[in-house]
Amino acid sequence: MGISDSDPLALRVAARSDRKSFGRLVTLVRTSLSLVWSSGRGLLLWMIGLNLLGALALALQVVAIQVTLEAILRSPDAGAGPVLAPVLGLAAITAVSAVTTTLGGQLQRLLGESVARSMWQRVLAVATGVNLSSFESPDFYNRLSRVQTNAIVRPYQVTQGLFAMAGAGAAGVGVGLALVSISPILLPLIVVGGIPLLITSRRESRLEFEFSVRETPAVRMRGYFTLLQTGRDEAKEVRAFGLGPWLRERFDALYDTYLRDLRSHVRRRAVLSVLGQLGAAVMLGVTLLALVWLIVQGRIGIAGAGAALVAVRMLASQVQILFGGVQTIFESGLFLDDLSTFLAEGTAAEEEESGVEAPQSFGLIRVEDVHFRYPGSETDALRGVDAELHAGELIALVGENGSGKTTLAKLLAGLYRPDKGRITWDGRDVTSFRPSSLRRQISVVFQDFVRYALSGTENISVGRVSEPIDLERVRSAAAAAGAEQDLAALPNGFDTTLSKMFTGGQDLSGGQWQRVAVARSFYRDAPLVILDEPSAALDPRAEHDLFATLRRALHGRTALFISHRFSTVRGADRIYVLEAGEVVEEGSHDDLIALNGRYAELFRLQSAAFVASAEDAPADGL
Repeated sequence: MGISDSDPLALRVAARSDRKSFGRLVTLVRTSLSLVWSSGRGLLLWMIGLNLLGALALALQVVAIQVTLEAILRSPDAGAGPVLAPVLGLAAITAVSAVTTTLGGQLQRLLGESVARSMWQRVLAVATGVNLSSFESPDFYNRLSRVQTNAIVRPYQVTQGLFAMAGAGAAGVGVGLALVSISPILLPLIVVGGIPLLITSRRESRLEFEFSVRETPAVRMRGYFTLLQTGRDEAKEVRAFGLGPWLRERFDALYDTYLRDLRSHVRRRAVLSVLGQLGAAVMLGVTLLALVWLIVQGRIGIAGAGAALVAVRMLASQVQILFGGVQTIFESGLFLDDLSTFLAEGTAAEEEESGVEAPQSFGLIRVEDVHFRYPGSETDALRGVDAELHAGELIALVGENGSGKTTLAKLLAGLYRPDKGRITWDGRDVTSFRPSSLRRQISVVFQDFVRYALSGTENISVGRVSEPIDLERVRSAAAAAGAEQDLAALPNGFDTTLSKMFTGGQDLSGGQWQRVAVARSFYRDAPLVILDEPSAALDPRAEHDLFATLRRALHGRTALFISHRFSTVRGADRIYVLEAGEVVEEGSHDDLIALNGRYAELFRLQSAAFVASAEDAPADGL
């Protein structure tokens, strides 16, 4: 699983121990090229061609300059004739160089977006495929945040660094050969001038990665405070409690801290960069002094001196680009390691996607001595739970907050696996089924269901996205959940976008949304339906209508529903009462009332509270 993000120091130590070996360079280049090749091979080939053409044009410029100078010096009184061809050649070569640079920039943009899309596909596949327990871990969120902000673009940056190295190398060879033909002494001096850049770049790369690891939690928290101030769902409470100034103050404090740390980080990188550039400049000065000495000694003519001067400057730039590319590759490599670790979580999830296909129906689901504890928690959410769900039954889970009702529902839905005990379908442990195939046979609507900013039709049909949308089935599911009239009355009917975030969209009330969510569950047409507080946002009449038609709407499917309202569970075939993660009572409503235990106590408390509320209400109902 790699190193925990809860220990940033360990990550930084790992980065320091990462040697910049030639083998490491080859591995990074190979991995990145593979990613870029799979994202846009045509664009990659075009860029390779343009890089080679640009390198050739750069080398030919040195030759063209020397030829032009020699033509001028040979015939100073012959007019423009002898010089015209070399000058036009130089202009043409310069134009080719400029065109390749311009086209290369546009192709880089296209290729960069193609690579970003490919990486987003991989990252989102992991984010939607990992076990639900990952979302209980701050480490997972920290790594996901870094991947989103850094590692998405790093594969392409490695390739950019490679292009820079390849282009600079090719141009350097061409220019170097031209320079060697003038004087062999100058070439090694220029190459040595790149060594200071290579030394300082190593430290810069590690500093950048360490800074990113160190700042990840604070950056995530700053993003959260941004969401609180810009989110639609949060806007009501922010205004109702006057939280705007306080939230901005917290946001500013986080940003101030980040900017202070960033200034320190930038200063350290700037010092290293300046030192590297000064070292390279000193070696360039030595090279130019050597050129002057060669001219004074008469070893280089005037034309050769002019061409050599241009070549030295060109070659020095290419050496800087070359070592800059090396720095880019190694710096990005640290983030790519982070990305690889994140993607490995998706690989682990894929490996868990094994087993036989889950059956499309069942006669009996049994929960046998199930224990479960959430990651990072110190107490069990479920302790030795036993339960049975027979095909076609309506089963209710009741209990106070924190009793384990929703946790049991999540285990039955295949979203978690028990730490101890087992859940079986007709005697077969569900862990033997392929997880995705099991979940296809289960329909779940949780209390905090998602309100998709999509059309009404899509909000219902996401219940079964593996098949084309069946409009008749959408209508049938909406009617069964009591949502058909609400959706049909919208400006564009079922095709109306259910959000004011987008032009022409309309929002729904809490109760209307709840009915849409229940319709989504019915549309899925799974043998097991789990409804977590399906009537929480419904008024008493709508709640009565929903449960009055529930058996008919289920068409013989098994339903497990969770409710705090004991009046809604009276018609269930069997009721399980949970307390502190244990089943303390079970039976029908009449059985539990006769038992005069926990259920009866809670039922009477709710009934008394309802009667008192009704008696205290004003006569006009206001």
